[in-house]
Amino acid sequence: MNKALWTVEHIGMPVSDPGKLQDWYVRVLDGEIVWQDDSGSVFFVRLNGGIILEIGPAKGVVKETGDNTIAGFRHLALQVESIEAARDVLQDRGVVFTEDPKAAGGGGRVLFFADPEGNLLHLVERPENSVFAL
Repeated sequence: MNKALWTVEHIGMPVSDPGKLQDWYVRVLDGEIVWQDDSGSVFFVRLNGGIILEIGPAKGVVKETGDNTIAGFRHLALQVESIEAARDVLQDRGVVFTEDPKAAGGGGRVLFFADPEGNLLHLVERPENSVFAL
């Protein structure tokens, strides 16, 4: 039996203010708008590494968005060479970090933060010999 080859194209993110959030991903994380609808309410933003975020209007908002223990997709991990260097760049762009880096599952370190809508992201730094290394 042949293995299916799967490639992630995009992840959908319904949000309360799509225009504001797409701007944040472009400005803070160097995203690039690759498509938007005619009404200006749905944006596809490509991040470095190729992943695309589909940012569109939400019907409702839940306060648990940033709770990493609730079932479902809960965070977006951004692999970096140096957590300190990436943290410094993001702090200069207005990102607030509320904790220090900690050990990452699979080796390395992680540092969590949130976007303006409370969606959880983290920087992840892996050792060279990691199975996650790019």
